[in-house]
Amino acid sequence: MNQDKTGLDRRSFLKASLMSGGGLMLTVSWLSSFKSADKSEMLNLPEQWATLNGYIHIMPDNKVKLICPNPEFGQNVMTSLPMMLAEELDVDWKNVTVEMGPHDPAKLGAQFTGGSNSVRMYWKPLREAGAAARQMLREAAAQTWNVPVGEVTTKAGILSHSSGKSAKYGDMASKAASIPVPKDLKLKAPKDFTIIRNSKKNVEIKKITSGKPLFGLDYSVDGMLIAMIQHPPAFGMKLKSFDAAETLKMPGIKDVFTQKLYADDLEQGGFDTRTFNDLLVIVGNSTWEVMNARKKLVANWEPAGDLKDKIGGRGGVKEVTIPGALESTTTQLQQMQEYAAKPAQELRRDGDPESAFKNAAQVIERTYNGPFLAHNTMEPMNFFAHVTADKALLVGPLQAPGWTEPMLSKLLNLPPDKIEIQMTRMGGGFGRRAYGHYLYEAALISKKMKAPVKLMYTREDDMTYGIYRPMYTATYRAALDANKNLIAFHVKGGGIPEHPIHANRFPAGAVDNYLAEGWQIASNITIGAFRAPRSNFNAAAEQSFLDEVAEAAGKDPIAFRLELLKRAKEKPVGKNNEYDADRYAGVLELVRDKSNWNKPGNEKYKRGVAAYFCHNSYAAHVVDMVTRDGQPYVERVFSAMDCGIVINPDAATNMVQGAVVDGIGNALYGQLTHKDGAAQQSNFHNYRMIRMNEAPKSVEVHFVQNDLDPTGLGEPPFPPVFGAVANALYKMKGKRYYNQPFKDETEKVI
Repeated sequence: MNQDKTGLDRRSFLKASLMSGGGLMLTVSWLSSFKSADKSEMLNLPEQWATLNGYIHIMPDNKVKLICPNPEFGQNVMTSLPMMLAEELDVDWKNVTVEMGPHDPAKLGAQFTGGSNSVRMYWKPLREAGAAARQMLREAAAQTWNVPVGEVTTKAGILSHSSGKSAKYGDMASKAASIPVPKDLKLKAPKDFTIIRNSKKNVEIKKITSGKPLFGLDYSVDGMLIAMIQHPPAFGMKLKSFDAAETLKMPGIKDVFTQKLYADDLEQGGFDTRTFNDLLVIVGNSTWEVMNARKKLVANWEPAGDLKDKIGGRGGVKEVTIPGALESTTTQLQQMQEYAAKPAQELRRDGDPESAFKNAAQVIERTYNGPFLAHNTMEPMNFFAHVTADKALLVGPLQAPGWTEPMLSKLLNLPPDKIEIQMTRMGGGFGRRAYGHYLYEAALISKKMKAPVKLMYTREDDMTYGIYRPMYTATYRAALDANKNLIAFHVKGGGIPEHPIHANRFPAGAVDNYLAEGWQIASNITIGAFRAPRSNFNAAAEQSFLDEVAEAAGKDPIAFRLELLKRAKEKPVGKNNEYDADRYAGVLELVRDKSNWNKPGNEKYKRGVAAYFCHNSYAAHVVDMVTRDGQPYVERVFSAMDCGIVINPDAATNMVQGAVVDGIGNALYGQLTHKDGAAQQSNFHNYRMIRMNEAPKSVEVHFVQNDLDPTGLGEPPFPPVFGAVANALYKMKGKRYYNQPFKDETEKVI
């Protein structure tokens, strides 16, 4: 058994109390697991509580219930989190049930789904909670039976003693609640796991497949009104005037009005992004009535001009100027080329790259471009709000309730304890639902109407409203000596409105002379986190470029990467390398072996490989491409992942497979462009998504087996897919692809 000393007292780790039903409730401490730059703030807590992350209920009927703190959008945390609890608690899995908790930072901690952090953050606290509850139950049984606690064993929710005495957990729960929480907890060694590493079906699968109400769109109350917002037709414009006379004549319409989202001098948080501040709102009885009435609105728009926002953050409050230009993709590309030629911010420097490039026998230089991408969550954006003078109830799909509540409190002039946020299952998130502007909009509309309101976005509303993946570019340079050895590497990347560069990732640390630079251009086109932010572009460009460098060096692309990783392991350059060279090499070796790379039997395929590290995990893919009906088609994929201990193998496999399909679709088709500030794509008729018959026939997923603590999985498989697709296209067409989406280029040459 492993012994783990928490170093936390009873108050800050677990709090036990008797429940009305005679059961045991344990509240899990947030601080026992996750290191945070804001730990000093986390410790500044009311005396009676630590920052908490969940509840365990052991009921008299021997049922175990976990109130899940983290929002669920398909990554399966509502199954994986209770699996960790049940493992250490030693209960029968069929007796475990899960409920989604409301937003309650005092009890449930910093509730957030994003950054592939859910399992990683809860790995230790939930296991500690299970182990502590099990020990307290053993103590209760020992006292009841008057035997040493060391003689009390547990199995599947049953307490036993060699004398023949036994009891269910539920029988001892009330007494266990009065026993001090142990400070030293013995956690299971990975070799002893019986639930973790064994696949369990999604705990909500019956509800999902039978159409039970789970999503924000399903939520309804008596007297609920529907609201929609008419926003300007282009970024950089604002409402000048409107005429709602005909709209108000339409059946079911209650009101049309303007609403300012933020006051001009309001300090915003980093995730309080909003695209248009002056809202034109239509409210009625039903979605259909409001949609039809909105068509009758007459609105006049005018240039917004430059705007200034106050943004708060760890570095204090800063004033940001938002330019008022009506931007177009063609002019943006020209502007990016101009910026790329200027000096940029130095992000990392090793050795003397300038001299190495000057003296190189060969220099390879390539530039890569990526467009804005829309999140396109399958469930349209929506949120319910019922705001009264003294309280507010909000219900809907949201990734980060803790980040939205402070602003909501300001907007409604209500203290946080008068605001209740209930989180529904999300029909997709991908970062889009980490930004709470749509929740604020719903709340302000409800307050104005003095009624419960559900705000609805159509697909067109969402796709033209912003919060996109940024537009990126990066120029890579590699210097080879006379023996074809890589002696210098330089990346200079920029974007609108942020750059994509992760300066301390591979191949940093593997090259003597290395330089990374970044620059960015301000824009009024709003952006936000998009599955594996920045990495999704950076991996595509970097992994495409490394293939080209490997070819120039006369080396196999996998062997070339492994040589660099060997150097990074044995004689690393620099001190801030983010990745573990051994683990990085491990996924490349695994995918090489499982795909039978460079072995007979794969002649029909054009093969591309890529690997990447992000969100504390390592991913590698081999993409096998064929020509089908005159078009490139990814027929099969081999994937290798190192994310530490895999909690739920089937669910993990599904997550990787989904990321692969998502990556192929975005690489070949994803693109959102603008003309005079207006998005030129508004729905799936002109924003191309991958179709079911275009998905690979096979995505074979393999995990590196180790006993390391689990790390991210929702995002890490996604970025290297782009590079693998680009490298396979090169094998098929004999030309390199530098601009996403690749489909636009392939259509010209097929």
